[in-house]
Amino acid sequence: MYALGRHLLLELKNCNEEVLNDVDFLKDCLNEAATRCGATVVGESFHKFSPRGVSGIINIAESHISIHTWPEYGYAAVDVFTCGNTVNPEEIAELIVQSLEAKNCSIIELRRGMIEESKIRSIIK
Repeated sequence: MYALGRHLLLELKNCNEEVLNDVDFLKDCLNEAATRCGATVVGESFHKFSPRGVSGIINIAESHISIHTWPEYGYAAVDVFTCGNTVNPEEIAELIVQSLEAKNCSIIELRRGMIEESKIRSIIK
């Protein structure tokens, strides 16, 4: 079976609470992680909540990177979804974990769009 995409779900705990509430920092963090790993950024949308918390998404040609933060708990939920073979989602995840200074991290990977390899070969021909 061949996966059209790889979707990483990051549970980031004990992060730097200040950066989790800084919408500009988070925009830069996700954009930089995407571009450093070879993804093509095609758009973004971020929202800062009152009194705290940020939700945001970076749209990449290869799919998306999203974040939702709870600064008061030092927690961030991050999704890294990439399609194709040109971008490694683990590299993006690693850069985000480092930038948010997460001291506790778990990652679940989902393979999306499972297709029989014989169908892939017939499309390529």
